[in-house]
Amino acid sequence: MMRGMFSAISGLKVNQTMLDVTANDLANVNTVGYKSARTTFQDSLAQLQRGSSGANQSSGGSNALQVGLGVQLGSVDNLMSGGAPMTSGNPLDVYIQGTGWFRVGLGDGRTLPTDFQYTRAGNFTINAGGQLTTQDGHYLVGVGATATPDGSGGFTYAPNTTDSYITIPPGSTDVTIGQDGGVSYIDQDARSATFGQRVVSGYLALGKFSNEGGLQRNGGSLWLPSASSGPVTIGTPNTSGFGQTNAGMLEMSNVDLATQFTTMITAQRGFQANSRVISTADEMLQDLVNLKR
Repeated sequence: MMRGMFSAISGLKVNQTMLDVTANDLANVNTVGYKSARTTFQDSLAQLQRGSSGANQSSGGSNALQVGLGVQLGSVDNLMSGGAPMTSGNPLDVYIQGTGWFRVGLGDGRTLPTDFQYTRAGNFTINAGGQLTTQDGHYLVGVGATATPDGSGGFTYAPNTTDSYITIPPGSTDVTIGQDGGVSYIDQDARSATFGQRVVSGYLALGKFSNEGGLQRNGGSLWLPSASSGPVTIGTPNTSGFGQTNAGMLEMSNVDLATQFTTMITAQRGFQANSRVISTADEMLQDLVNLKR
């Protein structure tokens, strides 16, 4: 059978994959914290018809003669650029301006998770126990706050290095999240020593990776570390190497509609061209069969 038919079949497969990736990006154009992807191709092995030769006394030499054997999928790259911020007005919505990923995990609300996932989707909520969670129930894990008396009956707060759930006591008012990741509220418990004061319950913790493109998608706008991403480094917002957190805003998808429509047309044209090659090869094979007759 003609080599061109095999090459065209491989072209159909990879252009179909390109369309699949593009379709997924377009479907998630309004997904909070979504990161788009890019498909690249690479050629397959080529069949050597004649090797190259150098110049000699009777010839000036010749280049190798090779026939390509099609195309294969090179990569599906995650494009980790930041999405556009959208103002929501919800104090529990958080936008990371710069580097960093929120750290979340499944648990019982008492024992900290052992397996963490990471997300840029900052549309958080408070559960019945007062803990900050994602919309699908993953607990937001930050670090604790160390309180130091300020000499006038109040306290100053600073992040420590102890992993902690972020908990807002029921009945508290005026919940805010600062650019340094501090989650604070006005204490309305009359039995508390901080009654009527602003209390910091903890700080958001951000993770960063040496190769963000190596993270693996896990659905629900969640990502998992991999051997390619490297180990996670944990820190608090607005410190060296980490972005600041802006409350009342969300990071939207970084999908570029114009680019995706162009890619979709390119995939369609590539698929059509390879389909035409198969039809042509089929007609040529039919001509060969008819010669025998």
